Amino acid sequence: MSQEGFDNLKNQIERLKTVDRPNISKQIGEARDKGDLSENAEYDAAKEAQGLLELKISKLEESLGNSRVIDPSTLDLSKVGILSKVRVLNKKVNKEMTYTIVAEKEADLKKGKISIKSPIGKGLMGCKVGEVAEVTVPAGVIPFEILEITI
Repeated sequence: MSQEGFDNLKNQIERLKTVDRPNISKQIGEARDKGDLSENAEYDAAKEAQGLLELKISKLEESLGNSRVIDPSTLDLSKVGILSKVRVLNKKVNKEMTYTIVAEKEADLKKGKISIKSPIGKGLMGCKVGEVAEVTVPAGVIPFEILEITI
C-alpha cells in the first residue's frame, strides 16, 4: 500500500483506541449506574458496541500488520502495476480518464483511486502504453487504450 494509505490506517486505529473506546466505556459506566443490568437495554447496546469496536480495531491492526509500504521510486513504469497512475482512453465513449491503481482499502473513485481487485484495476494490470485492454465490467466489455503510465 502507499505511505498515505498506511498512515491513514494507523491514524484510524489510533482514533478508535483513544476516542471511541473511552466513549463506549463511559456509556457502559453510565448504563451500569442505572441499576439492574439484566433488563438494561442501554447497557446491552453499549456492550455490543464495545464488542464491535474491539473487533474493528483487531481487524484493522491485522490489516496493518500484513501491509507493506511500496516505495514509488522502485516501480516499473513500463507496465501497469500497483500505485501506477494510468491515463486511459475509454474507446467505447471516447473519453480520457486517469486512475491510480491502489490496494483495496485505499480505493476512492472520487479521487480516481481504483482497487487492484476491481474489474478495471484487474483488466489494466500488466498492460503497457499503446495496448488496448478489453475490460469486462457488469455493463459489458469496455476497451481501454493505455495512453500513459506514471507515478
